[in-house]
Amino acid sequence: MNRSTSKLILSRRPGSSRESGFTLIEMMIAITIGLGILAGLVGVLAANSNNARTNDRTSELMSNGRYALNSMKQELRQAGFRAYTWAEPTAPGALGTLTNECLAAGETAGTFVSNVRQGVWGANNSNPFSASCIPSTSYATGNDVLLVRRLAVNSETPVANKLYFQSSYSTGQIFRGATAPVFADGLTPVESFPLQIYVYYISPFTVSERETPLVPALYRVALQSDGSMSRELVASGIEHFQVQYGRLTVAVPATTQFSDTLTGSSVNTVASDWDNVESVRIWLLARNETAEPGYSNTNSYVMGDQTYDFAAAPDGFRRQLFSTVVQLRN
Repeated sequence: MNRSTSKLILSRRPGSSRESGFTLIEMMIAITIGLGILAGLVGVLAANSNNARTNDRTSELMSNGRYALNSMKQELRQAGFRAYTWAEPTAPGALGTLTNECLAAGETAGTFVSNVRQGVWGANNSNPFSASCIPSTSYATGNDVLLVRRLAVNSETPVANKLYFQSSYSTGQIFRGATAPVFADGLTPVESFPLQIYVYYISPFTVSERETPLVPALYRVALQSDGSMSRELVASGIEHFQVQYGRLTVAVPATTQFSDTLTGSSVNTVASDWDNVESVRIWLLARNETAEPGYSNTNSYVMGDQTYDFAAAPDGFRRQLFSTVVQLRN
């Protein structure tokens, strides 16, 4: 048999009768090496893709957590702001119908929105407004509820239905509508400031309780210009929320003592421990929207009086804990 029959002809040298090329074995070795290189490249691309997804998830955590924290910090710094009035507000005028007002069981309509003297209030690991503005299905069990009341920074000419606080140096009063109360003290300035109220809490879902998977979110119930209170999404992917309230001790030198809760309800119009809150400590636990294949979260997160431990039941969600202390200015 001619030896050339076992070879793959690639070229013929001029003036030569001998044929040259690769043997079948050489070709198989070359293909094997090529496949190995290709597999290595695929592995590198897959690793880079996984790293990119991990970076995206980390970026998502950081973005959601920081935005949620900054949103609450902004409101808390202005908590209790009553413009020119530092005296106790007078009895409110007629407030009419207030839709979806945040009231605990047995409380009287109008007492929640009119309690402007109380800038900050909170419920520890419970939802006191399950029968009104925060239905049980919209509340993630075991998280805190934070209430912030204040006036808008700028005054405006009153319009129909909207809630305002008429402020002067010596007195102030909540009213609703275009007709502001007339103060007889003759002191100036007298201006009308829109009333702003926010109630922060954790919802077990972002869009709907039928979404799959359920993505927890930080929500707030906000007072609207028509006198109603409506849900507003603050940030998706916020799983847990804890708050502590700081008060200065009477010891010298004074130090700040933090508590998980204080005495007095959200409609309490007499002096209480809530009047002496000078700072608020916040913890937020952010979570990815979807689990990451191959990742197991066994971490433990300490937040106020709660510890969320995933060692016993690990999952594939990456989490990031955010915390801060906000000094109240008013």
